[in-house]
Amino acid sequence: MATNPTIEANQPVATLLQRIGLPRLRWPRLVAENSEMPASAQNDPRARRRLLDEISNFLIESDLEVTPSNLLAAHEACSGINPRLARRIEWRREQGEPITQTWLEEVTAVDPFAGKKSIEDLAKDMERGIDELSRTSTSMRRATSDYGDELERRVDDLQGPCDTAELISTLSNFAEAMIARSRQTEEELKASERETAKLRKNLDRARQDAQVDYLTGLPNRRAFEEVLETSYLEAQDTGEPLSVAFCDIDQFKAINDTHGHEAGDRIIREIAETLSSLCTKDCYIARHGGEEFVLLFRGVEPQEALAQLDEAREALASRRMVNRRTEKPFGMVTFSGGIADVLQCADPREALAAADQALYCAKRSGRNRIHLAGGQSRAA
Repeated sequence: MATNPTIEANQPVATLLQRIGLPRLRWPRLVAENSEMPASAQNDPRARRRLLDEISNFLIESDLEVTPSNLLAAHEACSGINPRLARRIEWRREQGEPITQTWLEEVTAVDPFAGKKSIEDLAKDMERGIDELSRTSTSMRRATSDYGDELERRVDDLQGPCDTAELISTLSNFAEAMIARSRQTEEELKASERETAKLRKNLDRARQDAQVDYLTGLPNRRAFEEVLETSYLEAQDTGEPLSVAFCDIDQFKAINDTHGHEAGDRIIREIAETLSSLCTKDCYIARHGGEEFVLLFRGVEPQEALAQLDEAREALASRRMVNRRTEKPFGMVTFSGGIADVLQCADPREALAAADQALYCAKRSGRNRIHLAGGQSRAA
């Protein structure tokens, strides 16, 4: 009887999948359109097999390990659930760069639900604290009720013949026990209230932290998507224009490779400040992840948003920054951008995809330019 070969954890997928019988497939172009697999395709065994083949081939060609995170990233890119990830993989392939484990972890590091688990854990702790407070309150009410019932019985005893001294002694002992129990319950209530207040404070802080980018201090992707959804509904009601822009630092990998990640972080902060200078009460900016930023222009037509963003692009391109640690110049640091009219799209997600596609056009056209979905462009 044949036995299956031993499979070691985290061995390269090219070896692992071949050992379990999956062939080495030719890697087709990843799905980059803004569409998830339709329900009919999900129910089609052939479509599911094609998706599985593409996922397997992606992992094999990239020589990535079989891990839950890699499988998730491969599924998002190949199925079209995450067109931005698929497009970034395509860009990297076009540049002849390998899809390495380190690179994949970097581009998938920012999760729209980052911090969600810690918030949920805090919420559960808070629920437990509230439950304990409720149990303590219930216990105190029960004790008070028992005391009232017992006192009522003793008062009834006074109506008939009884040993007054014995009754008074019994009532005194019961009152002392009730006072001690009340004090204990009071301390338990105070402790529960303090713990609940502490948990509530931690929960509020965690919620705030989960919506802030640690490097730039800007709102993160999760916070932006909430604001985008709310602004989209408001704009639909009022009819006021709403524009969204995606921005991406040009040649950021070269900056990191030449000057190091610490210097790359400084560039990210500098561009965050440059883009933040555009923001008034009608503009909202967030770091979308990595070297990407996203802006929401409320009450601003796409053409006007294009002019404002291009002004920031020119201001940044005219600067000459120097690496303070090495005194070496960074050279010209630029970014590209794409803008879309949110109300011309079916929903906010489609608007983000349109802005992302416009950014892709700007990159393909030479970088250091802003492209408007539909064709208009501003360049150096």
